[in-house]
Amino acid sequence: MNDGFAKQQDRTVRQGSSRVIQGMLANALQHHRAGRLTEAEWIYRQILTIDAHQADSLHLLGMVAYQAGRYESATEMIRGAIAIHEKGASYHSNLGTVLQAQGKLYEAAACYKRALALRPDLAEVHTNLGNILQAQDMLDEAVACHERALTLNPELSEARYNLGLAQLLKGDFTSGWHNFERRWQSKNFVTPMRDYPQPLWTGENLASGRLLIWGEQGVGDEIMFAGLIPDVIRTGNHCLLDCDSRLKPLFARSFPGIDIASGRDLGHSPELSIAAHLPSGSLPRLFRATNTAFASTTSPYLVADPIERERFRDRYADGRRLVGLAWHTKNRSTGRYRSIDLPLLAPLFAPPDIRWVSLQYGDHDELESMTAAANAPILIDRSVDQFSNIDVFAAQVAAMDIVVTIDNSTAHLAGALGVPAFVLLPFVSDWRWLQVREDSPWYPTLRLFRQSKRGDWQSVVQKVLSAL
Repeated sequence: MNDGFAKQQDRTVRQGSSRVIQGMLANALQHHRAGRLTEAEWIYRQILTIDAHQADSLHLLGMVAYQAGRYESATEMIRGAIAIHEKGASYHSNLGTVLQAQGKLYEAAACYKRALALRPDLAEVHTNLGNILQAQDMLDEAVACHERALTLNPELSEARYNLGLAQLLKGDFTSGWHNFERRWQSKNFVTPMRDYPQPLWTGENLASGRLLIWGEQGVGDEIMFAGLIPDVIRTGNHCLLDCDSRLKPLFARSFPGIDIASGRDLGHSPELSIAAHLPSGSLPRLFRATNTAFASTTSPYLVADPIERERFRDRYADGRRLVGLAWHTKNRSTGRYRSIDLPLLAPLFAPPDIRWVSLQYGDHDELESMTAAANAPILIDRSVDQFSNIDVFAAQVAAMDIVVTIDNSTAHLAGALGVPAFVLLPFVSDWRWLQVREDSPWYPTLRLFRQSKRGDWQSVVQKVLSAL
């Protein structure tokens, strides 16, 4: 009798404890979803002091660590949650997300596949797996994953946008540009859509008023999409181009037939008489829907300051070829794949007939320390701030005989200026560089050098050396 009473009392305590934990968990999730990670983490830890085997709290504590950039800790905690509850599909999926962020693609893919084995209906996991497969150069399989996600959830913007990027990489421009328009609903897209009262332009000749084209994404993207401004001009519209303020002098010189400005509220200014608007990344859907359409690309379409260009030529001239070099990007998501450690470029510095000039943005002291440590004979011109004064930077690029660069804004600037350039690309490149080919439909003067396997910059450098 007493033993039965003890067991009943124990069950009552556990049920009470469970209700307390569920209440605490609900409270923690509110903080977590609101971005109050410190408060959420404290509650998750409190729960684990009550029940060290509370898998949801351990899993979510791992996600807090992931969001704070503590990837190793996140991996350990989520694996601990899986050890407690092996059939938690979300645990496996989120572990895949953490591993993917660390570049552990094969492990991440295995996690996504395990999650789908437990829950085949998870559309988001299908498109996440598709991104992994694309990064592994399995593009057809990636497309199939995105399409499967859309079959499960036709309104999943992430899957539609990811499918568009994969299609563009394959060179399927008609479908790719259509799906690329879903970028505005993607949580990973960096530019917000502007809420102008005017309609989006569809390529027509406007009866009255101005056409506003506004830049999106980064400086390199703005430069690339500016290659379609000549197409816009040929429609006969009075065009106003809104761009990054650093690009205004360069764009004003290059496109004298249009107005150049910089400011998000342009569409709300009655005095400007804006009749329609369009983000610059939507221009290719109108003017580059096929491979043939790229043949109409005006090249070069940017014009550097000719006086500044000659000043650079005179300053650098010593009888050798002038070759500009950019080797690093600080892009958080893909920078580590695109950047090259300077010592790996050492073979390029052997030819005596080349004078190397840095086109790399960054602190001059740090760049000089970096080149000294690598014993790299690269001129660091302290008069140029490649990041803040793009017009002067354009003149420096235009002064080069050849440019050697990774996939960054230097590549776009060289191509837009018509400077011969060698672009060094990782094993799986960004969508704009397509697959396999050694040329670029965006820039006729660019030549592409691709890794034959992941991380193999050595073979790329040897090919560039031969080309030089």
